[in-house]
Amino acid sequence: MKRRNFIKESGRATGSLLFSSGVLFSKTITPGDPVHNIPVDKGLDPAWVRALYERGAATTYLKSKNELKYIGMPAGGMHAGTVYLGGDGRLWLWGIYNDEREGVDPKTILWNDGTKEVKVRSRDGANYVEPTIADNKRILEQGFAVKIVYDGKTIIKTLNENSFDEIKFEASYPVATVHYIDEALPVNIVLKAGAIFIPLDADNSALPATVFSISIENKSNKNVHAEITGWLENGANKLTATDNDGIKRNTAIAHENYTSILGSFDATKPEAAQQRDAGTTCITYIGHGATINTNAQPYPVDVDFFGQKKDEASTINPGEKLTGSISISKHIEPGKTVESNYIISWHFDHPLSKKLNKLPEIKGGYYYGKQFKDAHEVGAYIAQNFNRLYTQTLLWQATYYDSTLPYWFLERTLLNIGTLATANTYRFADNRFWGWEGVNACEGTCTHVWQYAQSMGRIFPSLERDARQRTDLGIAMQENGGIIFRAEYETRPAIDGQAGTILRIYREHQMSSDDTFLRNNWGNIKKAVSFMLAQDKNGDGMTDTPMENTLDAVWEGEIAWIVGLCIAAAKAAQLMAEEMKDISFAKTCKQYVEKGSRNMAEKLFNGEYFIHRPDAVEGRKKLGAYNTCHIDQVYGQSWAWQAGLGRLWDKEKTMSALRALWKYNFAPDVGPYIKTHTGGRPYALPVEAGLIMNTNPHNEPRPYGDNVTWQLGYFHECMTGFEHQVASHMMAEGMTDEALVITKAIHDRYHAAKRNPYNEIECSDHYARAMASYGTFITACGFEHHGPKGYLRFAPKWNRNNFKAAFTSAEGWGAYSQAKNNEQQLHILTLQYGSLLLKTISFDNLRDQKAKTVLVTLNGQEVRASFKEAEGSIVIGLSKGVRIKAGEEIQISIS
Repeated sequence: MKRRNFIKESGRATGSLLFSSGVLFSKTITPGDPVHNIPVDKGLDPAWVRALYERGAATTYLKSKNELKYIGMPAGGMHAGTVYLGGDGRLWLWGIYNDEREGVDPKTILWNDGTKEVKVRSRDGANYVEPTIADNKRILEQGFAVKIVYDGKTIIKTLNENSFDEIKFEASYPVATVHYIDEALPVNIVLKAGAIFIPLDADNSALPATVFSISIENKSNKNVHAEITGWLENGANKLTATDNDGIKRNTAIAHENYTSILGSFDATKPEAAQQRDAGTTCITYIGHGATINTNAQPYPVDVDFFGQKKDEASTINPGEKLTGSISISKHIEPGKTVESNYIISWHFDHPLSKKLNKLPEIKGGYYYGKQFKDAHEVGAYIAQNFNRLYTQTLLWQATYYDSTLPYWFLERTLLNIGTLATANTYRFADNRFWGWEGVNACEGTCTHVWQYAQSMGRIFPSLERDARQRTDLGIAMQENGGIIFRAEYETRPAIDGQAGTILRIYREHQMSSDDTFLRNNWGNIKKAVSFMLAQDKNGDGMTDTPMENTLDAVWEGEIAWIVGLCIAAAKAAQLMAEEMKDISFAKTCKQYVEKGSRNMAEKLFNGEYFIHRPDAVEGRKKLGAYNTCHIDQVYGQSWAWQAGLGRLWDKEKTMSALRALWKYNFAPDVGPYIKTHTGGRPYALPVEAGLIMNTNPHNEPRPYGDNVTWQLGYFHECMTGFEHQVASHMMAEGMTDEALVITKAIHDRYHAAKRNPYNEIECSDHYARAMASYGTFITACGFEHHGPKGYLRFAPKWNRNNFKAAFTSAEGWGAYSQAKNNEQQLHILTLQYGSLLLKTISFDNLRDQKAKTVLVTLNGQEVRASFKEAEGSIVIGLSKGVRIKAGEEIQISIS
């Protein structure tokens, strides 16, 4: 590939390019007949595949291997802009200034697709091909340094990669760990950093702040004196202020429990106070005895720097830097460790993007702006509640990673929820949740994209419930029940978005403590379902009305992935109707499911996989999947496993379809394929593995229709959200090897040596669909939950005889484990947070014989229970139900 160059005029179109629907493709796409060239034999080393199951250790990136420069972990709270934690522990990017440009690093580059050079913008994968380097985006000066006095010597170290022989970055989420290694030092220095992140607590997980915890261990046999200094540049009006607009001000604030320096801007012009970067920043030390300097000069970081002190306020002209520092001293005895905690916070309550003008909510500002008046109040709130907030954050991290599942798998399936902690999402003052598809690209919390995401609905279900009730069933709902797929930004529904939203509604009901959400919204839910059912014009249970879908086109005919998704949605609607005692509507939905499942298996299966049957009149004139192997062909069944809907249609045909996807679409090296199948965006590059969106394995002529359009390029790409969806389905069906290989392929594509491991890119950065990754964790655990019914099920897909994993429920979260010995199987649920109502619990029978007795105990006290067996499962009923509280444990022993 030719050297790739940046183009300074970001986003400028040329005559040879088409920017339809925001996608970069050639104007003159010709169908052609490139030969299918994905090998059937994947050539995978069996030992490598076996190693995917191993527990391993946290993924660790090293300075010595040049693996730190791209790392950017979203380190702030949800919906509070994009602040990255870098590989050496410093913050960078600072996307907190309400920038309306697309991407975390807006740019356009040149990329050679194998046949020619094309322009690639942020939404086309520029940051995939040319990843942003941390040192190029250090908008604000921020850092920490330590001074060690030991055995008559004074050693000063800045916590960055230039000061240490080695740095190790443990890439967990939400808190990362950075080890600073210098064998000549008498101490070990470790930094932990990240946002407050507490599942089910959407408010406290949305604080615009990063917490730093620095520990210093004295590994010598002598006393050590240590000083730690943290500093932060005043970031107020950083981008727009001129000398005539006012002055920067740093103000010291002392409290008995903490010390802060607030960075603000004294505007002399009214318009300066309304700029998108008007706001405040703050550094806070939690504790007492700190030394403050409101006008620190951190470069060079030397002995004099540590001795600086200035308590009174400092001011400076806008064009100059004003930095504040807070220092503390610690005496460390041999073998002991001291810990110091800092908070970096920000507050820029100006949603001024012109792209948001259709949203009346922007006038009220952000949710965090309603809670706190400035960055100091944010830091003070965290400091005063630190033991609770940070302890619960670390408790979730410990609970999630204390598992028998592989570390790398746990990391990859969770970390995409960091998308919520970027400028991809907003939470406005009236509590409305709203999101792009990718950062500042494709507006409107798009139903046909966001319906793939599984993590937010499981970890922060209140946000999803609000989006369903306020937007999908409110703002976006048409009189006929259609849900406009971009709400204020569109005028029509998308059929896959409609079905996916109905499925999400059922998931949101399941993740509720009672039936209030379902009952309050049933009228509009029923309208939405009726609209979807009405798109089956010939009454065979297979949607056939041409409508928009997530591939940005209107397809004609009966399309397996859309038909199946609507069947799954009708099944969810049937179950909701039954709960609402709406017997007639439940019957209507049930009949749709039965007809659709039967006809889909009979008429849309080509003997190997599911297809797109052309419209009887239009034929194959327009773009479509037709007889090709499409990534989402059994997506409806995939969703069914996420929502506990059970088997919808023929199992063997579903398995055959998944095997076909593996056979025809998984490329161990995408290079040969994308070289011959051009027009797609670069989300996977040569020598990288991936699951191709759509392939023509039988080399049919004109496989995608007679008159293809620019959307054809999608078919030749690897998009992680779709790949995660397939992996989660394969996991649910017991194809664990294939599921892990696909997930590991994504994990390896986003290795820190290549690009930012925390940023899965599709149409711009931190793409929402990538949150489908958590679905693979759900199916690996075989997890099902229905909060109002008090129902919980676990059916792990491997390590069934010795398994442990975290779980979240409607009102609480904790850890689950199961084990089998010669005489019995033991299941333990330990609740760490909130509460959990249990009435029915289901597990796999781990033995080849019927269960004889079941003993249930809560905190050692027996609970009256009954049980039954069905289809390899043991279902346990608790006659009166039990409510488990945080710190309590329930054990089920089956003999």
